[in-house]
Amino acid sequence: MYDIKWIRENAEAFDTGLKRRGLEPLSSSLLALDDTRRSAIAKAQSSQERRNALSKEIGKAMGAKDVALADSLKAEVASLKELQPALEAQEKAAVEALNEQLAAIPNLPHDDVPEGADEHGNVVKSVHGEAPEKTGRRLFGFNQLKEHYELGEALGQMDFETAAKLSGSRFVVLNQRLARLNRAIGQFMLDTHTELHGYTEVNPPLMVRDDAMFGTAQLPKFRDDQFRAGEDHWLIPTAEVPLTNLVRESILSEEELPRRYTALTPCFRSEAGSAGRDTRGMLRQHQFEKVELVSITTPETSREEHERMLACAEAVLKKLDLHYRVMTLCTGDMGFASQKTYDIEVWLPGQKTYREISSCSVCGDFQARRMNARYRAGEGGAPRFVHTLNGSGTAVGRALIAVMENYQNADGSITVPEALVPYMRGVTRIEKA
Repeated sequence: MYDIKWIRENAEAFDTGLKRRGLEPLSSSLLALDDTRRSAIAKAQSSQERRNALSKEIGKAMGAKDVALADSLKAEVASLKELQPALEAQEKAAVEALNEQLAAIPNLPHDDVPEGADEHGNVVKSVHGEAPEKTGRRLFGFNQLKEHYELGEALGQMDFETAAKLSGSRFVVLNQRLARLNRAIGQFMLDTHTELHGYTEVNPPLMVRDDAMFGTAQLPKFRDDQFRAGEDHWLIPTAEVPLTNLVRESILSEEELPRRYTALTPCFRSEAGSAGRDTRGMLRQHQFEKVELVSITTPETSREEHERMLACAEAVLKKLDLHYRVMTLCTGDMGFASQKTYDIEVWLPGQKTYREISSCSVCGDFQARRMNARYRAGEGGAPRFVHTLNGSGTAVGRALIAVMENYQNADGSITVPEALVPYMRGVTRIEKA
């Protein structure tokens, strides 16, 4: 969400940022809408001021016993009063038209974000480790690497057919030790972020209202990607929504920042527009679990916090000894609310490719303006908008996929990573029951 005053004062920079996003300049049309809004406000205020002035004149005329003048003034007041609802309606319509346009515009990218039209413009930031099949580590001795769903179905612990009977496509039933491994991964990540990285654990609602979805920019643009829950609520697509909105409509003190929240929750997405993509397996589900990271900071510290959040997400993958790379997303591949995004892509030997497992974004004050989330710097300082950040720390289902494919054995069993053995009560290997 943008401040129209800032756009008026920085029209060229605004249009340049939009151009980097692949969009046409919008400052002229937005300022025209703002002129209409200003005019409507001025007319309504002028009418009200005239009515106030006439009321005083009526009092004077009555005091002077000038009945004719008083009646004439009263007639003008009545006329203005009759006109006032129309003027207020014009003002409301002008404000709504401007806000509707502003709400549909994505955040502007930071200057250091690489330009590009799609994922092909993303840039490798760093690489951790090597693919195990290249080093001979873990997978030495056999070459027929399987994908996670082949492994899970052969183990009898990953059931897509029954899930389809229950709920349709893009759902899965996990059972036995794969179900426990899935739970272990989420608990391991949550413990790591709370005990080692200083995040506060939150158990948030899984249903939120329109205002919360608007605050983090899921609405109105991405309405079709969401699941409606009754008339007044939405199922959360990510815990980013409730966690970020914890500071909505509030003024924090600078001493309270940064605030760092984490939550392990189910997430729900309609996957609109993904027909035919990743139809096999667990990669793209309507329901999945994710450990979310959210930070609320001052503007001066948000870029540093972004690097910190990335390091926290990387830490869990390092503990699981997984090979991954970090990508800096280009302007054409970033999310709607993001100023800059890092994607962590884990190596999946069954697919022989990298797949996103975490996305860490800094949003500046884009979401804060939509939520009216502010802080006060020092005593008596004017409130300023906070900066918000969000990231996956990480997606549980995709981490399960990565563990299964990277720790598979020749006989189809799965070795449990050392970091997860305590969460598995000492189980070191998952085999067919």
